[in-house]
Amino acid sequence: MKNIATLTFFTLLISTLCYGQNTYLYSQPKEHNDGWKTNNLQSQKIDTTRIYKLFSQILNQKNKLHSVLLIKNDQLIIEEYFNTTSADQPHDLRSTTKSIRSILMGIAIDKGFIASVDDPISKYLKNPIVTKNIDNRKETITIKHLLTMSSGLDCNDWNKKSKGQEDKVSRKKDWLQYTLNLPMINEPGAVSNYCSMGAILIAEIISQASGMTIDKFADQYVFNDLGITNVHWGHTSDKEIIPSGKRLYMTSRDMAKIGQLILNNGLWNEKQIVSQKWIEESTTPKTKITGIDYGYFWWNIPFKIEEKMVISKTATGNGGQYIMIFPTLDMVAVFTGGAYNSQEDKLPFAIMKDIFLPTFVKKK
Repeated sequence: MKNIATLTFFTLLISTLCYGQNTYLYSQPKEHNDGWKTNNLQSQKIDTTRIYKLFSQILNQKNKLHSVLLIKNDQLIIEEYFNTTSADQPHDLRSTTKSIRSILMGIAIDKGFIASVDDPISKYLKNPIVTKNIDNRKETITIKHLLTMSSGLDCNDWNKKSKGQEDKVSRKKDWLQYTLNLPMINEPGAVSNYCSMGAILIAEIISQASGMTIDKFADQYVFNDLGITNVHWGHTSDKEIIPSGKRLYMTSRDMAKIGQLILNNGLWNEKQIVSQKWIEESTTPKTKITGIDYGYFWWNIPFKIEEKMVISKTATGNGGQYIMIFPTLDMVAVFTGGAYNSQEDKLPFAIMKDIFLPTFVKKK
């Protein structure tokens, strides 16, 4: 996660927020017959002081948070919306979509559409083909290389000089062709750089292998079973975008279902949506990006609480879109926000570090 070191700044922000006239009143999340059981925060037998103080501060200070949800022991216990957002409003997930694409890849393998992450992408990606910067190393790029962002292509969203930087590619007519034609700058598997175009190639590989557009594939194999209906794929670009290039728009409650699916090792309502093997493989660190452990489009982000190290399996998106899974605490946290291209989008990490985790992590 880029610039995660700014947590100290946001920790300071939380500690210095001022009270105003609005007082936070907690209410148990409502049940909407959407698959979620809810419970009252008081049922957790915790000291809620930090939580009440946090939400009082949020109500009285300008911020770009849109939602905060907390699930504990399979029950939704906190659900708050801010800045004119609501529970039934699908949110642009940005790069959080990548982590859901990872789940879809696991299902494609489970169903036999794709044999292995070690297969070369050329085995499934029949169109387009490389027409520029011909390089034998491109024939050795595997699905795993795309999932770990180590294709070796000149694709780095966090380097403005990179030819495959996301904003540059988005101005091109054919994203897939342009990406495949990028020059090689590293051996496949040698270096991981944050590359959004690799995630789009993953979606296209699933699509071509299954014969289904990525949205139809997601509906059939994930969303229908999870009861996710208020969802669509789109993009902020005015151009016509291929299905594989679009990202998800989803409600916070449904984002939480994705988190719970990961926490439950691929199970939802006793049905195995994606194999436990894939959940373990995809969320286990395979490489590092900017020094942080990274799996198959899932980050492993550490939090040090009361001398204990708590690891979150995390999906992240520009602006403050997060699904954080804490297996050792049986907890899922969801955040959405509008802090696009701003360091304010890291505020949820400080909320977890200073408020939620200290509240639920038992002291020695």
